Amino acid sequence: MAEETHLSATKDIDEKIAWAEINSDVLRSMENPRMGYWLAVVVSICMLMVGVASEVYQYNVGMGPAQLNNPHMWDLYISTFVFWIGMSHSGTLLSAILHLFHADWRKPIYRFAEAMTTFSLMTALVFPIIHLGRVWNMHWVIPYYSDRGIWPNFRSPLVWDAFAITTYLTGSVLFLYIGMIPDLAICRDNAIGWRKRLYTFMSVGWRGDDRQWRNFRKTYLLMACFLIPLAVSVHSIVAADFAMAIMPGWHVTSFPPYFVSGALYSGCAAIITLFVLLRYFFKFEQYMTLPILDKTCKLTFAIAMVWSYLNLIEFASVWYGHDIPAKEVLIAKFTGPYSPFFLGMLFCGSVLPFTLAFEKIRRNPMLLLPISIFLNVGMWLERYMIVAPTLSLAYHPWSWDVMWPGWVEWGIVFGSFGWFGLLFLIFVKVFPSVSMYEVKEMVYHRRRVVYEDAELRAHEYKKGASGASSAAPATEGS
Repeated sequence: MAEETHLSATKDIDEKIAWAEINSDVLRSMENPRMGYWLAVVVSICMLMVGVASEVYQYNVGMGPAQLNNPHMWDLYISTFVFWIGMSHSGTLLSAILHLFHADWRKPIYRFAEAMTTFSLMTALVFPIIHLGRVWNMHWVIPYYSDRGIWPNFRSPLVWDAFAITTYLTGSVLFLYIGMIPDLAICRDNAIGWRKRLYTFMSVGWRGDDRQWRNFRKTYLLMACFLIPLAVSVHSIVAADFAMAIMPGWHVTSFPPYFVSGALYSGCAAIITLFVLLRYFFKFEQYMTLPILDKTCKLTFAIAMVWSYLNLIEFASVWYGHDIPAKEVLIAKFTGPYSPFFLGMLFCGSVLPFTLAFEKIRRNPMLLLPISIFLNVGMWLERYMIVAPTLSLAYHPWSWDVMWPGWVEWGIVFGSFGWFGLLFLIFVKVFPSVSMYEVKEMVYHRRRVVYEDAELRAHEYKKGASGASSAAPATEGS
């Protein structure tokens, strides 16, 4: 019994799971989740209502309640926009990059990471529109030729973001949908009513024959290869929003890799959070196992160290450089009015990840839940610390102004988390959050490895025993 417990604690998944059991467990999660699921839905709706009420008030009154002024034309909205764009990189990391590296431990958890990518982008898309103020003119950023002969200003970061988000969102939705087609066929064959009609339409006649599987594999691999450079370019474009502006603390050449590493970092931390919640809500202990959680934490720790290194590079380049205003902004981050938030960012983003170096913490879901949340708090503070201190201490003394966000801004940011949570909770209720066909492949390959290893050991044992028995008479004769 002790040996069996030890094996379950070291193996990514139990190869003895029957394929029918995998189907029934995942399909059951879409029907009867725990009461905590419905509590999470209620909380998400309440948070979303706070954000909607704040935006309606701002729409009717104007941008004044947001307390944006001349130097602080970017603040909480753009900081949160960058945060949600960063969260979207988790699905690309788990689905595309690890798929190309044949890391099969990602198979039980990549589906909800892809969904998180899609809904993070849908949340991020809201903030540039809100930041415009005149939300009815949002179509002006679309590159179309109007009868007035006016094209959008292609030097504007708003146009860059429009290109980046729409392209990445389109690719992410296609990647998520294509990867779900075999599972949608399983849902189609086991559903009734409106669900059966929905799954029949979305499974596009999937039969699972050899030709369909070959085309599916090629398409999925092609989409993975397409999404990796796209994801890197998207957050590099967001980094260019800042780096192309000649502002102290922003005009830094290391911003693109710094932003990409921060995006992967916050995405991995969010994966840990959702991993723990889904494991509890849907009783996925057989699939979202502690060894897989351990590997995810190791990956998060490695990315956190890369992000911390790039952070130190940025500090060193400013400190040893000749840009005096940038150095004053850096000193103000440590000693000025934003210093509590800056030090909190350093603690949550660079010090707290060292807890993931301990195996007992990496395998304790109840400890990892608050740790992963605080890691993302640190990453949100990092985005805010990029924007606010620079705008508070720019080149001209007349623009020096410390600004604290108003209740409208906080309400909209608070509501964005409710919007994301509600979309994600609806997704896991309607669609399978664990890839059934990939888990079956994982179980099949692990089963083959176990059986082949057992046969090899048995063969070696028989060979050794026969060799020993044939050598015994020769020894006696000698």
